[in-house]
Amino acid sequence: MEGGTAKGSADSLNQRIRADIEAKILTGEWGPGHRIPFEHELMAEYGCARMTVSKVLSALAEAGLIERRRRAGSFVRRPSAQSAVLQIPDIKAEVTARGEIYAYRCVAEKRRRATREDRAAIPVPAGTELLLLTCLHLADGTPYACEERIIALDNVPDARAVDFSVEPPGTWLLHHVAWHEAEHHISAAGADQRIADLLDLPVGTACLVLERTTWRSGAALTAVRVWYPGDRQRLVARFTPAGPGR
Repeated sequence: MEGGTAKGSADSLNQRIRADIEAKILTGEWGPGHRIPFEHELMAEYGCARMTVSKVLSALAEAGLIERRRRAGSFVRRPSAQSAVLQIPDIKAEVTARGEIYAYRCVAEKRRRATREDRAAIPVPAGTELLLLTCLHLADGTPYACEERIIALDNVPDARAVDFSVEPPGTWLLHHVAWHEAEHHISAAGADQRIADLLDLPVGTACLVLERTTWRSGAALTAVRVWYPGDRQRLVARFTPAGPGR
């Protein structure tokens, strides 16, 4: 009986430590790349044995929320292509990886309470404060992609202090905001006058259009539509019958 009580207490403590860490990750308090307190720090904070802490961290790593690095510690995991057939791209890194010079321009920025039209694009409650951005990404001075993004400021409050005239929103979000779920839609569409002007294309030019919404704990964080000239982008995913390639 005493053994059962001790085991129950240990399980309860495991659950509490895990719940505390998960909450910090899923609310965004600890963003991608954030270092989790070292084992000895968690032991001191919770008054428990190293084995208890190690089990919690191992469970969080198995759940894909953290990664453990030998001699470096544990860190909030950055989402990767291993968890989705289509990776969430960092356009700045994408252009640089091609060996081209990246440049960025914020074309339009406005804040407003969510309209009915906004809520068709991003599933947020009426009255949610939104930030709407139109951005142009360039590679070697040539338009590479046009980004139309909505950020739910009530769910990503730190974005209120970011100067998106100099910081690409996708890059900032990937490095500072932990997300829990993402949905992609991929289509082809002809550029209308507005998109054609931004991408310096003839009206009607075929474009690859990526639409994505991300959530954290059921709350929508951001919705984005990215237009690529048809000859500037390819989508490649390698996978096995069991899932995405590793």
